[in-house]
Amino acid sequence: MSVRLADVIAVLDAAYPPRLAADWDSVGLVCGDPDEPVDSVTVAVDPTEAVIARVPERGLLLAHHPLLLRGVDTVAASTPKGALVHSLIRTGRALFTAHTNADSASPGVSDALAAAVGLTVEEVLSPVSADTELDKWVVYVPTEDADAVREAVFDAGGGQIGDYSHCSWSASGTGQFLPHDGASPAIGNVGSLERVAEERVEVIAPAARRRELLSAVRAAHPYEEPAFDIFSIAPIPGDVGIGRIGSLPAPEPLADFVSRVNAALPATTWGVRAAGDPSSMVSRVAVCGGAGDSLLATVARADVQVYLTADLRHHPADEHRRASPVALVDVAHWASEFPWCEQAAGVLREHFSDALPVRVCDLRTDPWNLGTGRGTSES
Repeated sequence: MSVRLADVIAVLDAAYPPRLAADWDSVGLVCGDPDEPVDSVTVAVDPTEAVIARVPERGLLLAHHPLLLRGVDTVAASTPKGALVHSLIRTGRALFTAHTNADSASPGVSDALAAAVGLTVEEVLSPVSADTELDKWVVYVPTEDADAVREAVFDAGGGQIGDYSHCSWSASGTGQFLPHDGASPAIGNVGSLERVAEERVEVIAPAARRRELLSAVRAAHPYEEPAFDIFSIAPIPGDVGIGRIGSLPAPEPLADFVSRVNAALPATTWGVRAAGDPSSMVSRVAVCGGAGDSLLATVARADVQVYLTADLRHHPADEHRRASPVALVDVAHWASEFPWCEQAAGVLREHFSDALPVRVCDLRTDPWNLGTGRGTSES
């Protein structure tokens, strides 16, 4: 039985939800027909020419890094990236990208890095909410009309919490208002202060449905000017986000941890470098696959002894080392993300079994390919 590209995309979108991608990112299908079958999947960090050459005809390349991240106005075959796109299309091959959505997903890129170096993941380093942006609506309505307003709000998409619907909370109180000339009060008279037994009805609703809920409240509410509040709810951190914090099986010196990382990750010219006391003991570690110096402030506040990531720049690393006792371990960008390839391959193998061959491209695409070997270390 053949597997359609759309079937593979559905599995990947479930594992690495597109909504988790950064707003500047470009993820998803780059080229390929979702209705066409795919004969195999190749997983790689970078969609380079050499990697694409290893993808069989009618195969899918699942890449972590986008080929077309920045805005483009041509994919002409005379351009480097355009030539790759044309090469893929001519041979019925497809390209799909899971980038920052794979970084934040659970499990994701940093989970794979943590597993590679023997960490047990305990929490997210920089969590984000995977839930829809929510509002809390507070509507003040005469007691006898409260049920009608609730039902109108529910019909408009409010009151849904997880697997529960028609969720609300109410409290009784007294509303007060004074109608002025030009008003047409449903209760009371112009010029007379009115007090009414009311309910305070609270309902959760998606922020994207504010317009629909506003129309529903105004249509169901008896007042000419309904009284209500809309509060934007702060996102609740979940099990998704950038980076992970994990524990080693047993404490070990920083020097041993650096050796552990060196043995666990594929070799690169960049190698493994560290900043910290070689004899200091390490038990809890923060990790971030890919460039991670944007999280140095977060790491400094975390209960960890070392931070493993890639692409640390001189000045941020120097400032961190002056202000924080957390040691730094820096590896090549490609090496920090390569463990994800096997994780992603495992997701597809588990779902499709023998119906779809999946393999990891072991070609090293780290751009640095030459070193002098004259590095030194200092305690």
